[in-house]
Amino acid sequence: MKYAVALGRVLFSLIFIVGGLGHFSSSTISWAASQGVPLAHLLVPLAGIMAIAGGLSIILGYRARYGALLLILFLIPVTLMMHAFWRVSDPSMHDIQQIMFLKNLSMLGGAILIFHFGSGPMSLDNLKRNSSQSKSVVE
Repeated sequence: MKYAVALGRVLFSLIFIVGGLGHFSSSTISWAASQGVPLAHLLVPLAGIMAIAGGLSIILGYRARYGALLLILFLIPVTLMMHAFWRVSDPSMHDIQQIMFLKNLSMLGGAILIFHFGSGPMSLDNLKRNSSQSKSVVE
């Protein structure tokens, strides 16, 4: 089971790491600005940093609760601003944005679970916890 949790962390995190890298492109920044994101030239790269840092934190299981919190703080405004399907009049784009909105809600749920339960076994957090417990037993 410990391998399943580690694999789940990896699979969950990949979208944030890969997607976060795109937040530094001028086309992504321009698109966000066209969607009404204020100070897009600053906030979009900051969102990319949050996504990458949160994803790496979870994938490694290092301070995964903080990483999950970063992703929660990333996902809420991005989901509401960038995937506001209720504002889209074109039927096919409406459907695409609704799917993206629901995908983000799903990822938000996963981030909340990680925030609550932590990184689990096979993580740097668990390794550190076990190491400190071993030291206290020896002392």
